Amino acid sequence: MKKVVLITGITGQDGSYLAEFLLGKGYKVFGLVRRSSTEIDSRIAHLRGKITLIQGDLLDQHSLDEAIREVRPDEVYNLAAQSFVPTSWNQPVLTGEYNAIGVTKVLEAIHHYGKKTTRFYQASSSEMFGKVRETPQKETTSFHPRSPYGVAKVYGHYITVNYRESFGLFAVSGILFNHESPRRGLEFVTRKITDGVARIKLGLANELRLGNLDSKRDWGFAGDYVEAMWLMLQQNKPDDFVVGTGETHSVKEFCQIAFSRVGLDWKKYVKIDKKFWRPAEVDVLVSNPSKAKRVLGWKPKVKFRELVEMMVDADMSRLKGKG
Repeated sequence: MKKVVLITGITGQDGSYLAEFLLGKGYKVFGLVRRSSTEIDSRIAHLRGKITLIQGDLLDQHSLDEAIREVRPDEVYNLAAQSFVPTSWNQPVLTGEYNAIGVTKVLEAIHHYGKKTTRFYQASSSEMFGKVRETPQKETTSFHPRSPYGVAKVYGHYITVNYRESFGLFAVSGILFNHESPRRGLEFVTRKITDGVARIKLGLANELRLGNLDSKRDWGFAGDYVEAMWLMLQQNKPDDFVVGTGETHSVKEFCQIAFSRVGLDWKKYVKIDKKFWRPAEVDVLVSNPSKAKRVLGWKPKVKFRELVEMMVDADMSRLKGKG
């Protein structure tokens, strides 16, 4: 009998890769989507006919209850969120509602209407570490978030732990470090860079404006990371895991590789713009994924340079013919 899964945020980068991965594992895949008058499913358009979409919203308890009652999932992956850190300063209340209270509402729906065996995955974030207390960061590293996004994610993380300890739910959090792909939103710095590189190369733009080039992150490929999510829900006991590459690279390095991929010197095109600096900066994030490697048997396959070049190539292909 096929396992049944419900993915919130299925139209996002991670949701689309996870849906593909689980279909390959023989799952029956349901996705929770908010009603919209505009098309929001471009990342999963190729999966039409293979997945089932149902309407619901993390802010609406009734719709979540109905979704769990209807689908009766074996596994639930909560990937829906207000996911762009800079927006969290402009919309801190909304960010808290989706990234904190929304997690609680999903857990409540599972607690009251799910099967006793339903397993839950919460998408936690390396942004919870913020002003880091130790480097690299692991599961026991203290949190010091530096944005409303990070603060809300800490709540979502701990409410997941609380439901596990209070009600015996198989509920886990994956503390994922930055993971990118050609499906990343254009507002994120990595995709902003690769899209900008392609536009400059094709004569569609003549500069790329960025913020702090010295910011360092642990970047991996989203397609690799969804496997780690799945592996967490296949364990005998629920537990939380840090997922990352264990390497750190700067925004400047990302630019260098991206521009060199198309034969350009990044210094001629990148302009620093202070408006893209965060009110409270997170300077360095780097994971210690040794527990995930040891317990889950997981490790990333795509290297940093491969990831950057993959994204540049995809944006070049997408924009060719528009010059």
